[in-house]
Amino acid sequence: MHPQTLTLMAAFAAASRSFPWLVAAGPGARRHGAARRIRASTGTPEAAEAAMDVVSEAELREKGFMGMRKTKLVCTVGPACVEALPALARGGMGVARVNLCHSDREWQRAAMRAVRRLNEEEGFCVSLMVDTEGSQLLVADHGGAASVRAEDGSEWLFTSKRTNGAHPFTMHVNFNKFSEGILVGDDLVIDGGMAAFEVTEKIGNDLRCKCTDPGLLLPRAKLSFWRNGKLVERNFGLPTLSAKDWADIEFGIAEGVDCIALSFVKDANDIKQLKAYLSRRSLEHIKVFAKIESLESLKNLKDIVEESDGVMVGRGDLGVQIPLEQIPAIQESIVKLCRHLNKPVIVASQLLESMVEYPTPTRAEVADVSEAVRQYADAVMLSAESAIGAYPQKALSVLRAASERMESWSREENMQKHLPQHQLAIALPDRISEQICNCAAEMANNLAVDAIFVYTKHGHMASLLSRNRPNPPIFAFTDNANSRKSMNLYWGVIPLQLTLSNNMEDNFKKTISLMKSKGSVKPGDTVLVVSDPDLNRPCAATSVFQSIQVRLVD
Repeated sequence: MHPQTLTLMAAFAAASRSFPWLVAAGPGARRHGAARRIRASTGTPEAAEAAMDVVSEAELREKGFMGMRKTKLVCTVGPACVEALPALARGGMGVARVNLCHSDREWQRAAMRAVRRLNEEEGFCVSLMVDTEGSQLLVADHGGAASVRAEDGSEWLFTSKRTNGAHPFTMHVNFNKFSEGILVGDDLVIDGGMAAFEVTEKIGNDLRCKCTDPGLLLPRAKLSFWRNGKLVERNFGLPTLSAKDWADIEFGIAEGVDCIALSFVKDANDIKQLKAYLSRRSLEHIKVFAKIESLESLKNLKDIVEESDGVMVGRGDLGVQIPLEQIPAIQESIVKLCRHLNKPVIVASQLLESMVEYPTPTRAEVADVSEAVRQYADAVMLSAESAIGAYPQKALSVLRAASERMESWSREENMQKHLPQHQLAIALPDRISEQICNCAAEMANNLAVDAIFVYTKHGHMASLLSRNRPNPPIFAFTDNANSRKSMNLYWGVIPLQLTLSNNMEDNFKKTISLMKSKGSVKPGDTVLVVSDPDLNRPCAATSVFQSIQVRLVD
């Protein structure tokens, strides 16, 4: 190594450090649940030191450092793509999402284990996310397998009475009290506008309605009621996590999930409840994402984001409860808040909806994806496009190409310079780490280094670097398999597993030797290096030096 070094040092006294929201499980923190448990394989030390995922490695060789994609791609796993999972992983899928609202346990288990096999047998690093069903109070079904069209002026009965099979002009609602507080003359809207009805008569708990906007009624259609242009808000007092949700969570734990996306979050207490449960089980490494998809979650947005490990913007369900024209501004405000608070954010729902049926998207859909990337969302997600669509691989290819092009434009326009900084930390040690990462990102851009290397136990320093959205890719080295998976949703971060020491110089030499042997770096490359303070502290030391170093590969 030629030690051309620019060093910014800060010493502070600290006996120990911890990052409460990102704690890796120790040797005793085993996953609990079913008798047969599936755990992320750490492998031998030699295998761990070779653990750059095959997609990032190929991308680096083909496109170089600056050509590496920063926005992460999430795919919902469904019947359309189970057989294509290896192809999706090669296409850039970093997170596989299994929605526990759909299918049975046998299918869900098979899908989740198929994702695990990708990592264990083929060298991928795909994180596994599951969604809870949540208290989706108003879901209606016509009883058939396919969609049914509601014609203008047709009369329909919406009822909570259970019957077998489909009945003409009848929708079965999943909640007995769905009509409470609803008046004759109110509007009943299906799936945010797929069809609309006017309530013409109340018959006990049932509603008779006339179709005013014809359209398709899909299985498990979501209902909302509107009066004088405003949503009719009602609180039925049901918990966010139902008995089914807790059973689903236990199932997910047993199958080795990395993230749980909590549906229809109402306030921060919903997140606290699940995180406390995971903590009691020594499962803090399982991250809890809040799905923002209701008016209640918007009212408590900041508290929810602060408490969660990440956020998913569920635009489909959100559009059921708020006027459609408000969605773009709300999405941008959520993405901005998450970046300020250093929480990864996924923009989801209907990004390439037309590709459920067609092999190419509309130009408006491509613009929608590009806008999410321009806003610096950490990840964009396919839902029905990959789960039940006819072209899951093509949809992922479009998502990837649109992301890469917008990222390239943002770099050319130096857009990250317009991102405002928001101080997170309060304690001095944390403020020092935060400032180190802010300065490191600025230096990396100004000096046009090829890459940023960060050595981190639990991923916190990597997340602080990612928050700044620097131009060079961030290679985050950790010796913990769970921490590696948790970094899979950080913008611009390529997580690698590597045995780390407390000596930063030793870590750097080992890293460069490894990456040179794989052809990932070459002489003349410049690398900016930062490290967790824990990794720089000698045994029994009460202070530590944090530094930013710029190193030239020889």
